[in-house]
Amino acid sequence: MALLALGINHKTASVSVREKVAFAPEQMADALAQACELAHLKEVAILSTCNRTELYCSTELEGTRALLEWLGRYHNLDPDELQRCSYAHWGQDAAQHMMRVASGLDSLVLGEPQILGQLKSSYAVSQSSGVVGAELDRLFQQTFAVAKKVRTDTAIGENPVSVAYASVSLAQHIFADLSQSKALLIGAGETIELVARHLSEAGVKQMTVANRTLVRAETLAQEFNARAILLGDIPEALEDADIVIASTASQLPILGKGAVESALKKRKHRPVFMVDIAVPRDIEQEVADLDDVYLYTVDDLKEVIEENVRSRESAAREAEILVEAGASEFMRQMRSLGAVETVMSLRQQAEQLRDVELEKALRQLSNGKDTQEVLNNLARGLTNKLIHSPTVQLRKASAEGRDDYLEMAQDLFQLSHNVKED
Repeated sequence: MALLALGINHKTASVSVREKVAFAPEQMADALAQACELAHLKEVAILSTCNRTELYCSTELEGTRALLEWLGRYHNLDPDELQRCSYAHWGQDAAQHMMRVASGLDSLVLGEPQILGQLKSSYAVSQSSGVVGAELDRLFQQTFAVAKKVRTDTAIGENPVSVAYASVSLAQHIFADLSQSKALLIGAGETIELVARHLSEAGVKQMTVANRTLVRAETLAQEFNARAILLGDIPEALEDADIVIASTASQLPILGKGAVESALKKRKHRPVFMVDIAVPRDIEQEVADLDDVYLYTVDDLKEVIEENVRSRESAAREAEILVEAGASEFMRQMRSLGAVETVMSLRQQAEQLRDVELEKALRQLSNGKDTQEVLNNLARGLTNKLIHSPTVQLRKASAEGRDDYLEMAQDLFQLSHNVKED
């Protein structure tokens, strides 16, 4: 059996191809069963995300063509097209690739943590479908252990690398306890949705979403148990806002210096943290001149993100060492399993020889033979039978000049070349 990791990702295929090869959750059980039957796989797991589709397999296949042809038939795609944008890793390289994926080293955003959860879901689905056996099970367990070690022993996931996350990270530097802070989010697009998610995870319980259309604001607000208002209601909402984060497509500023100044007076100059992610700006530049306002622009965040990316790249080099070691250890474990059958056969043979000699000794004792003599015969007979076959083979090897065979026997049985006589 060979271990294979076959797939496409954001580096090798465009989104137009990736979306065609993606597996919907409701397709997964059927796809796994088909892959085993039609692509001749012993074990298989499928990881399907927006950035990659990968199959992890234990297979007797010598190449990838059969698997690509099945994948093409399943998604109504030309196998040759898939071949051009796919990659395949075998053996230790496959194990190392899977561990790199789980650790976020192969992600679009270096070190992102979501991929590990997605890989765990992939494993759970394959387990429930009965298509994960001993080899993939060991690989997944080792992969999860390595990914955990990467997270705990390196700083690869500590620093934010998105404007949404960087915004919330900066807020945590301003306010000691975000659970006591109130947030005003201006806009209701994807970036603000991510901001709301990060704020919620950071403990913010009171959020207000302001948008040009109330319906969109209400849709987003409902997800986070927040309040929805129109842009025109912002001046009144500012009085309670400790955190203001804006990201709209407006061509003109939505929040001016006068409105902020008025709100600060009502707040009795309690500080306000503001982030303007929009380009063009949503918050007038002059707002930064006001006391008690900490205003950051998207350029400020870019500096934070670039520095954090550099930090992650340094951590990634440490992570790569851990991944390489983890893959090597997995292969060592798999190779050691190859000796199990031989060891079992050796033990079985030794136990059979033991039983024969023991039965002979018991007969001698029942016939009244001297106990000491019976024990000596038992020990001598068992020793002779245990070393008979190895002795024959070693003499044959010596006669053929097989010194390597003899040296291996020395190591295997931990023998000394010079036997010390008493």
